[in-house]
This record gives sequence, structure tokens and C-alpha cells, in this order.
Amino acid sequence: MPKVDKPALVIELKNKLAVDTSIDQIKKNNYPDRIKEYLGNVVLVEITYNDDKHHECVIEKI
Repeated sequence: MPKVDKPALVIELKNKLAVDTSIDQIKKNNYPDRIKEYLGNVVLVEITYNDDKHHECVIEKI
């Protein structure tokens, strides 16, 4: 597969889970390795919600 010179996003949505835990899950499951053909930036985005529809978000560039 040819290399792609564009940014890539890995987005994970969770319910009632700490955002740090979800970012760790993204890394543990090697999601960024699955899109290694992207030469540009890879951005991890984690959004978690609770029952009150309050949300937290973490964005990390790797």
C-alpha cells in the first residue's frame, strides 16, 4: 500500500469511562499501528460522556 501524506484521526467515544483510560486503550490496542501508512500526523481523540451528558475530551498528537 502506498504511503499517504495526510493527517489521520483515531477517534474513540466512551460512556462513563475516564478519558485517560480510553487513550491508554487506543495505544494498548495499537490503533495507530493500523494506520502506519500515513506519513502525516496521527491525532488521537477521546471523548467520554456521563449520564448528565457532560463530556470530557483529550486530543493527543503522536
